[in-house]
Amino acid sequence: MALTKQELIDMLQNEVRILVHLAGKVDDKALNYRPTEKQRSTLELLRYLTIMGPNLVRGIKAGSFDMEAWGKAETHSKTLDLKGAIAAIEQESADYANVLGGMSEADFAATMDMFGTVKSKGSHIVYLVAGGHAAYRTQLFCYLKSTGHDGLNTMNLWGGMDAPMQATS
Repeated sequence: MALTKQELIDMLQNEVRILVHLAGKVDDKALNYRPTEKQRSTLELLRYLTIMGPNLVRGIKAGSFDMEAWGKAETHSKTLDLKGAIAAIEQESADYANVLGGMSEADFAATMDMFGTVKSKGSHIVYLVAGGHAAYRTQLFCYLKSTGHDGLNTMNLWGGMDAPMQATS
């Protein structure tokens, strides 16, 4: 694997850290915002993020996606308010360390079919979980910007911190 197991865990934990940072910016104005009628609201997006990564990682480790577990997690997520969703997302950091920490190099290299694509388990984790985190945190960032959070910038999105943009010369 191109990444070590610890580097992959660190990457996912960083994604969680950035997501929690952005989720902490959600206020009443942003909470129920949805760009169009058929898109998720901000709260619905955060609820989805409580299940996306953890359930994909568990399914990848097990070698198959568990629709029943996903359904139960999705039902539970719909009961979460903003604070509950953020707390559940924060827990993902430890979950990733626990689940992935128990996998061997051979486990990461083993191939599996996930949603019609056959590749290594490690590759599925990078594409689906790490890629999913980056995509959905960008969506959350855009929701926040659309609801008037004009002070947010690239440092919030990619660094997970409040910091002024560095001037370039």
